[in-house]
Amino acid sequence: MSDIQNLQSYDPFADLGDSKDTGDQQGYIHIRIQQRNGRKTLTTIQGLPSNFDQKRMLKIFKKDFACNGTLVEDEELGSVIQLQGDQRVKVLTLLTTEGKIDKKQVKIHGF
Repeated sequence: MSDIQNLQSYDPFADLGDSKDTGDQQGYIHIRIQQRNGRKTLTTIQGLPSNFDQKRMLKIFKKDFACNGTLVEDEELGSVIQLQGDQRVKVLTLLTTEGKIDKKQVKIHGF
């Protein structure tokens, strides 16, 4: 009977502290698409490296893709760029060609 372990001493579901997970998982850039109403969509970009100026990147995206956009500050995700329309492929090509970002660092989500 002395071989029985006390399973109550370890709680596997307990909070292990601050996980530092801000949606920026391991330095990835996440490009997502969100459905608005009808055929309207939003493209969101999060996790851009700190050496990129967010406002300047937004201005470049808006000018090159001929769409409107905004910079949204989120308490969990940090600063998120929102663009009108499905701009996922265009954002990926711009970041890889002009931004010198490896394609492996970018994750495209949606549909």
